[in-house]
Amino acid sequence: MSSTDAPDRFDPWPPGIEPDVPIHGYPNTWTFTPAQPLLRRPVTRTEATGPLELQRKLPCGDANLAQPAPGRIAIGQLMHISGRILDEDGRPVRGAIVELWQANAAGRYFHPIDQRAAPLDPNFVGNGRVRTDEEGRYAFFTIKPGAYPVPVKDTWWRPPHLHFSVLGPSSLSRLVTQMYFSGDPLNALDRILNSIPDAAARDRLIARDLPPAEVGDQWLGYTHDIVLRGRDATPVTP
Repeated sequence: MSSTDAPDRFDPWPPGIEPDVPIHGYPNTWTFTPAQPLLRRPVTRTEATGPLELQRKLPCGDANLAQPAPGRIAIGQLMHISGRILDEDGRPVRGAIVELWQANAAGRYFHPIDQRAAPLDPNFVGNGRVRTDEEGRYAFFTIKPGAYPVPVKDTWWRPPHLHFSVLGPSSLSRLVTQMYFSGDPLNALDRILNSIPDAAARDRLIARDLPPAEVGDQWLGYTHDIVLRGRDATPVTP
């Protein structure tokens, strides 16, 4: 790939589809939000390409979060989530690394920073990592997470949600995002979800329920596609 193949800039997203930050009532966004406008800089080979065989550095295969070992089942509503990683032109992103992390059924994370008085589940760690196939597909078997309160003075509750990190073909195609569940009454009150001004963009963060006739009677089924940047951010391969 020559230097002329790589895009010389990554245009910003259209207005309204990224969160308006900092978010009122969520102090962490004040800490991590830049106080000054971002500087634009040319995209070089370093940003336009990524490490080859990333799965060797980030081992994959942790797709079953709900059953860490035979006979050990996590507490909660079993669910299966699957979808595709695509670019803006609808092309599958093959070999992308998809990481998932979430709270347990009581709304508590298996992490030392979460000291809320909610039970931990010894059979649920709450994180996994897979690699997309040739059609850009990923899948996890897990449990539906619980809601939890945000530890601020004027408390508000976060609805059940999943966190995703997707590592695509370059260092600039990494996406960290969240996925929500349709019909949850806390969605309308979640300050993070509603920090996105565009309603259609918010809807794209909500998973689609699969009918029981398609999934069966053992767990709930959801599908959720995640889209990375398109042709203007995808360098031509040699």
